[in-house]
Formats: sequence, C-alpha cells, structure tokens
Amino acid sequence: MTTTQDAQGFAAYLASLPRVLAGAAALLRDAHGRVLLVEPNYREGWALPGGTIESDDGETPRQGARRETAEEIGLDREPGRLLAVDWVHGEGRPPLVAYLYDGGVLGEDDLAAIRLQEEELLSWKLVPREELADHLHGALGRRVLAALDVLAEGSGTAELEDGYRVH
Repeated sequence: MTTTQDAQGFAAYLASLPRVLAGAAALLRDAHGRVLLVEPNYREGWALPGGTIESDDGETPRQGARRETAEEIGLDREPGRLLAVDWVHGEGRPPLVAYLYDGGVLGEDDLAAIRLQEEELLSWKLVPREELADHLHGALGRRVLAALDVLAEGSGTAELEDGYRVH
C-alpha cells in the first residue's frame, strides 16, 4: 500500500468515528461565595463564562476556558485546578464533555472590570449557592453544585455523567 493509500484509509477511518463536542468554563466567585453567571442572548437561561473548545486550532480545555472567559467577560485569568469533568449525553446533538475549572475569587476591582461580549451576552450577576437551582438547570446546574462541593472538600475532581457524580 502506498503512503497516499495509507493517508486516505486513515482519513476514512477518522471520518467514520463518532463525534463528541467539548466545552470548558470557569467557576468564578466573589468574596461571599456567590457564583458569577452570564445571560446568553442566543438561548434561554443562564450559564457560566465558557464555551466550545477550538480543538481544530489545537486548543486545550484549560486554554479554552481562559480564552472564553476573556472573550465573554473581559477578564484574562489563568484557570485554577480542574473541578469537574461531565459527560453530557446528546439530546439531538453529539455528546458533550464539559470541563469546569476553578476561576478563583473575584475582588471588587475584577468585578468593576467586567466587560460583556455584546455579541453573545445580555448581562451578568452574582448568585448565592442556594439560588443557583433557580438559574441553572439540568446537567449544568448539577455540575456547578458538584464543583462547589469539590471546592469545599479542598481537593479532587468530580467525575460526572449528566451532572451526577460517578465517584
């Protein structure tokens, strides 16, 4: 078999594999432990700063979380440790692997520096843990609560499936 045939065969093999989406976000809090949420203009509800990992460009999940946070709220922060990884089954779309990083605690200067990406976001707010279920639904809501639990535990990473802890 020639090198060209090998390359064509490998390309055909890759095209036959299932597709999985990948996203990354940052869990940012204020000094009172409230979580920073953003309101997208392209769908209902609230979210965390984050989005799709640009893997075609060689971006890693950590780099994606940093880029998305900088683009969406204007804060360029190195993500902290990985708090949660969530396999979210596809509902009319491919499955999603969602990475959630510790974005740290925002000081007053950080909060004053937030600048929303107007092409995607309408607003932002800080929400206490006990009100998160009113703003974040499904796997995302469960993922954020699991990540907050990991932070309170002081170590580890939550392995999740549809937001439910596996271990």
